[in-house]
Formats: sequence, structure tokens, C-alpha cells
Amino acid sequence: MTVETQTPKPAPRTDGKSDAAFRAISEVARELDLPQHVLRFWETKFTQIKPLKRGGGRRYYRPEDMVLLRRIRELLYDDGYTIRGVQKLLRGNGARAFAADGARAADAAKTEEKGLETAQRAELAALLEELEALRAILRSAARKTARPVAGRKKPA
Repeated sequence: MTVETQTPKPAPRTDGKSDAAFRAISEVARELDLPQHVLRFWETKFTQIKPLKRGGGRRYYRPEDMVLLRRIRELLYDDGYTIRGVQKLLRGNGARAFAADGARAADAAKTEEKGLETAQRAELAALLEELEALRAILRSAARKTARPVAGRKKPA
């Protein structure tokens, strides 16, 4: 049985913009479920994030920035990386490869079957039962060979 890999279709946009459109910081913050100040802070920590700045300092994020920001958010919030850890990954892989790795990992997670098959569950249950029996044997052997502590009487 072969599995065909297709690029997943993005979820339909509710704001009416295409995926190729530039986004204001408020839109990005809403889409990523982050406060705007966090995005501004990330700009200082990750030099790869470079939104266009228009008059009055308004920030407009490119689609490539969105991919990178999603990946950074995923690593920091979901995978438990520190800012320094993400910076090292970015330096080592480069921003494009870094974002592409995130997209590939997301695709793999979507296509991967969730959970275990019935045969695997049965095998694990049998192993667990065997381990619990071994633990009971070891506990009873440990009780029989336990030495009495000085000053205490051996239980009757």
C-alpha cells in the first residue's frame, strides 16, 4: 500500500486575504495567537524576521515571514525550546531550511497514523502484565531477604 504525499491545502482564510498577501502586525498577532509586543520582541532576537516597515513604523509581514514565525512559535511554545535554542537552530540551518523543516514535520505528523493498532495494543498489554508479575516476584523476594534495622524488632 503506497501513501501519496500531497502538499496540504491551507485552511480557508476568514479575513478574505490570499496566502500571498502581506499582513499587518495585528493580523499576524491574531493568526498566531500572540500579543503584538511578542512579535516586536522576536524581531530583536531573531534577525531573520524582517517585516517591511512603512510610514509611521507600521510593520507588514511577508508570507515567508509568516512561515518562519509559525515555526518559531511552534518550537518555543509547543516543543519547549528556549530562545537561544531556536537561535542556534536558525544559525545552523538557515531560515529557509528551518521553515521548510517545520513544514515537512507538520506534513509528516498529519499523514502519520495516530495511536496503535489492535495487535500492538495487545502486545503491549501482555508485556505490561509480565512486567507487573516480575515486579511482584522481586518485591516478595526483597521482603524475605530484608535485614532488620538496628534497634527494631523483626515483624512477627
